[in-house]
Formats: sequence, C-alpha cells, structure tokens
Amino acid sequence: MAKKLHQIIVVDVEATCWEGKNPEGQPNEIIEIGICILDVKTLERVGKEGMMVKPQLSQISPFCTELTTITPADVANGLSLREAGEILRTKYKSKSCTWASYGDYDRRQFERECIAKEIAYPFGTAHINVKNLLALTKAWNREIGMAGALEKLKLPLEGTHHRGVDDAWNIAAILAAIFKMTR
Repeated sequence: MAKKLHQIIVVDVEATCWEGKNPEGQPNEIIEIGICILDVKTLERVGKEGMMVKPQLSQISPFCTELTTITPADVANGLSLREAGEILRTKYKSKSCTWASYGDYDRRQFERECIAKEIAYPFGTAHINVKNLLALTKAWNREIGMAGALEKLKLPLEGTHHRGVDDAWNIAAILAAIFKMTR
C-alpha cells in the first residue's frame, strides 16, 4: 500500500495513572486517544477527534482524574482498544499515513498494550517523534515538555492540557511550526 504523504495523523493518548506505583495487577491502559490531522501542504490542522477507551484491567484513580479531567463515568461507555484501533485503520488510514506524537510514550504504550491484549497494532512504521525533532531543529540541549515547547515557540496552549484531543491539536501546531522553520 502506498504511503499517504499529504497528511500526518497526530496522536496523543491519555492512560490510567497513579501517584506513585501502579496498584497490583493494574497496568497503564489507554483511556483517551486524541487525533488531529495536519495537512502537510498547507500546514493547517484540518480535523480533530477524541475517542474514549474503556480500560479492561485498571481503574481511573483520583490522581488520574485530577491530571486529565477524565472520570470513570467518562469511559464507562467508551470503545474497546480493538474498536478504537479499527477506527484508526479505517477512518484515518493509519497504516498508510505517517503519524506523530510528542515523545515516544504514545508509540510505546500502543505497542505494549496491543501486544498484551493481542490486538493488531493500528499504525504503520512511519512515526515522527515531535519532541525529539523539535529539540534537534532548534538545537536545544534537551527535550522539553509540550506546554514548555508551546511557550518557547510563542504558541498558545489551546484547550485542556493532558486531554488527548486537545494535546493532539497542540502537538500538530508544534509540528506545523517545525515545518515552517525548515521551509
């Protein structure tokens, strides 16, 4: 299948988390998948979506709700990770598009969880680590978080930080800014 090079799928996931160690038997699980499409030619963000994913093996902690604003009620009727992966493959053609995330956590979380749950990995091999790319492009001596990157680039943080749909939107703005620097 030919790669689609006119758009990049920017993805940000939120996962169950706790202050300190995970409770016994509760792995980190994806609870939200934020998606933003970046048109490579125009560098416009042309769409965004958030998919809530119901965790199977873990609970949303009060710490997780405080960080993400996501509550157990928000995911009670969420998709399974399998269903969300199918949407990524069919609606977004994720196997044939380049995709991006801020850092490598999202890619690794998808890989770990897909292996553990015996689910088909929804992405192809073309992944852009925006955090690393930004540090290299700006010749920064270290990588910085998404909110810090927006601030250094003088871009607004739009929406709620640590919500997948809003973070994907903001990451797409960072990626567009990188492309503008290199054109």
